[in-house]
Amino acid sequence: MAALALAAMAPAAASAQSAFSPAITVDGAAITYWEIDQRVRLLQAFNTPGDLREVARQQLVEERLKGAELERQGLTLDEAGLREAQEEFAGRANLTLEQFRAQLSQDGIAPEAFRDYVSINLAWRDYIRARFGPQTSASEEDILRQAMRPDPGQSTELLLSEIIIATPPQMPPEIRVRAREVSQQIAAITSADEFSEAARQVSALPSREDGGRLGWVPVANYPAPIVEQILELSPGQVTQPIQIPNGIALFQLRGQREVDSSPAIVEIDYAAFAIPGPLEAAQEAAGAVAGRVDVCDDLYGVAQGLPPERLVREAVAPAALPDGYAAAMAPLDGNEYTLLPRADGGLTFLMLCARRPAAVASGDAQELDSLLRGAQLQRYDEILLAELRAQAIITGE
Repeated sequence: MAALALAAMAPAAASAQSAFSPAITVDGAAITYWEIDQRVRLLQAFNTPGDLREVARQQLVEERLKGAELERQGLTLDEAGLREAQEEFAGRANLTLEQFRAQLSQDGIAPEAFRDYVSINLAWRDYIRARFGPQTSASEEDILRQAMRPDPGQSTELLLSEIIIATPPQMPPEIRVRAREVSQQIAAITSADEFSEAARQVSALPSREDGGRLGWVPVANYPAPIVEQILELSPGQVTQPIQIPNGIALFQLRGQREVDSSPAIVEIDYAAFAIPGPLEAAQEAAGAVAGRVDVCDDLYGVAQGLPPERLVREAVAPAALPDGYAAAMAPLDGNEYTLLPRADGGLTFLMLCARRPAAVASGDAQELDSLLRGAQLQRYDEILLAELRAQAIITGE
């Protein structure tokens, strides 16, 4: 706790009248000049910034409003709870309650001024929790969003276009050779329009409908070997063909930028649903699956009654993802999907369920849940206080 020494202060407004005269009334309840002076001293002892006299008046008005509401609800704070709250407050300064009170006394702060400050706010906190706590909630999406807040520093995002040419093992050799030739031709492209046209013609990914164009994606979403190639490109250039299971991948760089860093991802939750070939039938089936799922858990219903190996759902470190999955899921947000060619000529319906930073993957989600619920309670608190103020008759404020 900061040093509590401060000069004796006499309330300017009280110089011409009694310290115990009403300075403000809230629905007829008086706030005296003495109370304001005591609160100013307390705030200065706590190193509170700003215009302390104005802060003191504002706090005391709000506490009168809170006290009246608590009285209407028939709520009081028992002495044991009040002492525990004061001891906890003193403990923040590594002092016992008696030591803390003695320190305050040296600065002209009466014990009841500190007691009132603690009691009303503790009782109000409990009231807000009891009244509004059941109305608060934090979904996994809320928790992940909170955990993904930017950290200080910069990181890179890429603006890419993508193509994957399917080359399953049962493809006739001459067509596989032709696919490799086509991939070499695409690697020589330097025009975004030409690459997009090639994507529409040969890509096996759903992004072909947009000419292979992706939005901004954090560079950390891609596997290191692919990043190494991409970062050597100038805008418009294309990577060399990258061999992946059952296909050939190519990426064109359209842009690069620096943004605020986000926490590192340590766990990828994904689902992979196998759709057997041939390709045309698999594409039709994939469209039907897409129409039935909004979130990863919906795939369990799709897979019901099928061999269990058709659906894989797991959460793994990014480096432990199966070959080709990391690059395919890099541009996806939670509960979005892509398609990957399978060895039997069919497709894998690949869905990203969630990317989890360390704060969530390590079990700190409970702490984030508490933080989010606390923010919601704070909002309820502010709304209720605004309503009470609007209904009150306040003079001298």
